Amino acid sequence: MIFKKLKLNINIDDQTFNKLYPEHIKGLSSQHWTPVAVAKIAAKYLADKPDKKILDIGAGAGKFCLVGAASTKGKFYGVEQRSSLVKVSRKIANKYKINNVEFIHSNINETIFTDFDAFYFFNSFYENIDSSCEIDDTVVRDKNLYDVYSNYVREQLDKTPIGTLLVTYWSKWDEIPESFDLMDTAYNGLLNFWRKVS
Repeated sequence: MIFKKLKLNINIDDQTFNKLYPEHIKGLSSQHWTPVAVAKIAAKYLADKPDKKILDIGAGAGKFCLVGAASTKGKFYGVEQRSSLVKVSRKIANKYKINNVEFIHSNINETIFTDFDAFYFFNSFYENIDSSCEIDDTVVRDKNLYDVYSNYVREQLDKTPIGTLLVTYWSKWDEIPESFDLMDTAYNGLLNFWRKVS
């Protein structure tokens, strides 16, 4: 019913959507997973053409990809280093037959951005510099990794073609190359819409 409503552009609140997740994942939602309303706006901007391949950089529990896949005609890919979160995301996609989504168990620095057309980034590297709400203890956190990952993303985005779209949410903009221009903002500047112009 949740995904059917999303396809019909009927609003779903986060409390309802988060019932799809186990309790320990649901409890991390307010800090780590994209709100449904934000995901819908971001996905609509990124999936401006059918079958556009959109990469979620650090997909977590897959919420952005699941909402985007259900509410647009884009193809969503979520790369995530935690195998447990990839497993949960795939399980939900399979159960509800969300076919235009794929979850990839990998580290971001093993991902080639030119395989995709557009990108979403909800500051997935921030956990390396803020331990106030840890997801789990399965990955090593290191302040240096924030810079390593941000630099990699910036370099990869800079290699994408002119016209590439990017949406960032709660970002410090460290991962955005100068070749991208800010096109619009929402949610008091927390949600930002970018386009590659050079």
